Amino acid sequence: MRYGPDHKQATHTRILAAAQSLFRKQGFAGASVEKVMRAAGLTVGGFYAHFASKEALLAESLRTFMQQSRMRWVGGLEGLRGREWLSPFVRRYLNPQIRDNLKSGCMMPSLWSDLTRASPSTQAVLIEELELLLREVEARLRDEPGATARQRALATVAMCFGTMTLARATRSQPLSDELLQAAHAFLLASEQESSPRRDGSG
Repeated sequence: MRYGPDHKQATHTRILAAAQSLFRKQGFAGASVEKVMRAAGLTVGGFYAHFASKEALLAESLRTFMQQSRMRWVGGLEGLRGREWLSPFVRRYLNPQIRDNLKSGCMMPSLWSDLTRASPSTQAVLIEELELLLREVEARLRDEPGATARQRALATVAMCFGTMTLARATRSQPLSDELLQAAHAFLLASEQESSPRRDGSG
């Protein structure tokens, strides 16, 4: 039976969704091609009609996840700046629901160690997508004497991802909630300190 291009795209999307779910739960090493295809309801033999390798699957899954997540993290905040922008941005990511949802939450905490060993082409995808997110953050922050807006954006994104990784690793303990709360408080306190005074004294 022949299928049209819409069917192939739908199958491709199913494989990506299955891969992302397994990457969240088992990391790159644990999510074999066989497991991914089984989770997608497909046979292993069909995998290579869609992806040249498991590494190619990782790269495209990473790109798709970052594109979709960026819209969730920054959508609807376009008119805000400074603390008014940073608070909802950080709250959208650093929350217990994202930490606990291994089915559809952030998959990055499960992949960081794998990405340090990934191919240059896969790391290039990560860098490209991170840069797009960083530009969004940088545009909402301001240069300060101690740090440029770019540096503050880098630190904000790094703290968010790093905190979520630690919070996932400790989620059975009270420390996990403390980590989420502390990062949020620290980032907002830093932004408050750098905001212009409104009483005319500074």
